[in-house]
Amino acid sequence: MTATVAAGPRFEAVGVSKTIGPSTLLAPVDVVAEAGRCLVVRGHNGIGKTTLLRILAGTLAPTTGSATIDGRTADERDPAVRRAVAALIGAPTAYRDLTLADHLTLVDATWGGDATSCAERVAAGLDALAVGHLADRFPHELSSGQSQLFRLALVLFRPGTALVLDEPEQRLDTDMRDLVAGLLAGRRDAGSTVVLASHDPRLSERVADEVIDLDGPARS
Repeated sequence: MTATVAAGPRFEAVGVSKTIGPSTLLAPVDVVAEAGRCLVVRGHNGIGKTTLLRILAGTLAPTTGSATIDGRTADERDPAVRRAVAALIGAPTAYRDLTLADHLTLVDATWGGDATSCAERVAAGLDALAVGHLADRFPHELSSGQSQLFRLALVLFRPGTALVLDEPEQRLDTDMRDLVAGLLAGRRDAGSTVVLASHDPRLSERVADEVIDLDGPARS
């Protein structure tokens, strides 16, 4: 999962904000995530971290400003954006009657994986997140931490040159957080662009090339 990939895209948001009626979900902000680097977004709960990630990933249109991915409007309806960006923002859809291995097999087939070597890729994808021994379990049979690792496996398994992740460390113990940090650092070092929101200073220290604090100024 850390093999060399094509260079990741550049994310840029200029003056993006989000309001719904009288409520401000995100105050105007400028953000740049350079290709092949990791940007960590921080700030207190409710300040708009998740909203910003959704705008950057193209799953939510901003009320003001613009968001682009390599110069293209950030819009998940654009096949090029959808192919480039793998995102974990909220719990992904899981099918009660499909095992963990079945879910990754479905992802592999969707993105054109070679059927003859699919089983090996699926096993490696689950093993990388320490849930290979749960391959035949159903999602509803997992603990909270195992569920988070499975969600991360789904996102990291699919092809793409950018990762957008909302608090990937949640519900994980220290060892699993270190495992995830290593995987994200490996993806970044292989060329992917990584954008994530996190409350974990240890994770930020391990993977961040730049930190933007929605409570204050950005820093490198």
